[in-house]
Amino acid sequence: MNYVSTRGNTGGVASAKAIRLGIASDGGLFTPEQIPQIDISQLEGFKGKTYQELAVAILGMYLTDFDKADLAEMVRAAYDYPAKFDDLRVTPVTRLQEGQYILELWHGPTCAFKDVALQILPYLMTKSSELLHDDSGIVILVATSGDTGKAALEGFRDVPGTKIIVFFPEQGVSEVQRLQMVTQEGKNTYVVAVQGNFDDAQNGVKEIFGNEEIIRKLRENHLAFSSANSINWGRLAPQIVYYFYGYLELCRGNVIQLGDPLNVVVPTGNFGNILAAYFALRMGLPLGKLICASNSNNVLTDFIQDGIYDRNRRFYTTISPSMDILISSNLERLLYYLSDCNAGLIKDWMDQLKRTGRYQVDQGTHSRIAAIFYGGFASEPDTKATIHRIFAQQKLTVDTHTAVGVSVYQRYQQETGDRRPALFASTASPFKFNSSVFEAISGEKANEAEIALLEKLASFSGLKIPGGLKNLDKKEIRHRTVCQKEEMGRVVQDLLGIH
Repeated sequence: MNYVSTRGNTGGVASAKAIRLGIASDGGLFTPEQIPQIDISQLEGFKGKTYQELAVAILGMYLTDFDKADLAEMVRAAYDYPAKFDDLRVTPVTRLQEGQYILELWHGPTCAFKDVALQILPYLMTKSSELLHDDSGIVILVATSGDTGKAALEGFRDVPGTKIIVFFPEQGVSEVQRLQMVTQEGKNTYVVAVQGNFDDAQNGVKEIFGNEEIIRKLRENHLAFSSANSINWGRLAPQIVYYFYGYLELCRGNVIQLGDPLNVVVPTGNFGNILAAYFALRMGLPLGKLICASNSNNVLTDFIQDGIYDRNRRFYTTISPSMDILISSNLERLLYYLSDCNAGLIKDWMDQLKRTGRYQVDQGTHSRIAAIFYGGFASEPDTKATIHRIFAQQKLTVDTHTAVGVSVYQRYQQETGDRRPALFASTASPFKFNSSVFEAISGEKANEAEIALLEKLASFSGLKIPGGLKNLDKKEIRHRTVCQKEEMGRVVQDLLGIH
């Protein structure tokens, strides 16, 4: 299995090199030359596997230069119960209502779906360096809209031979997310608040990756950049696994029969999580419609509907902050496949996006997108009303991002009449956004500080506070750096001491 750049100038590299580099030298994203295929008999064989066994099987199809025994050991360490995940099933499935089920992706150490990939990525990264005989130190650069940052920090904390620098929008994350990051322990961890939004942080990181002067200084100090964002194939590949697991869980529970189509609903901003579902579909998993759910930053909704990607619009700070994104990096991989792997076309579109903030795909590509995906968005009142309704009717408490998915799917069903079973990707614990969730389910105004609301939400909902979120306000603040978006490159050099 070889990996090529979506923009055409880098190709034929093994997965270890794609993971180690993180992003191609031409600014494109590494993606598989071919998507591996499974048939119904193989899927039948998967039914008896644990999550860990399934992960080894699926990752082994993509990471063909890794030894299977090494992969098995990495999977075992990453998804250890109870040391890393608080549920033996890793991503359990719960019933929402008849025909609708929730795939709980937040049982890892930081209570967000990013843990599923970021607990195994450090193992993949260090093994990649070993396979490449590359002993230079790894500098992980991350831009986060909230959840990736903490999950990456926790995954790479004190991993030998690595340093990790996380940038987050100063006013663009929840208080719980902020405290999770700025209290992070580890001798190799650095956290920086950016005075701007997530797109500013993400663009800054991309510019640093392409800064030849900084890269030269890194080489002189025997260091090299890599990424823990979902632009890195090592972040995306592990996410494919849980769509297989969710489908097979519903088969094991006799909700569906093997081969039946299953709709998948994914709240997403950067498009990585739903792209993993697309890979599962292309591999042969019998998925139906892929529902891409957005909040008020609905650039993806408009794109799926009309084929025009236009980030020149108002940016909203919402109660589902992990989706407050206007530049969806992983969309580039989807466009590569749906444009018949036309790297020149992808490069033109991405150049237009950088230059003008917009691009329009051709009719053929748009038709293929519309055949697979449905795009919709939920407003703030929609999101709060959905949380309230689910709690009142099903006695379930969901976070703001999951509620966006449920709200959008309700509209999808009204528009289409599609009554096929659906699986909702639940991306975070409700305790990470406790102020919004508490107000929605209780109807009361949340007057307490967000951390104090943890106990109140626990009492009202009947849920236990996850261990990783307890006593956050009592932990030492270890990271206080704040910078302008234009200063990010200088800050990286300061933190690494490479001036």
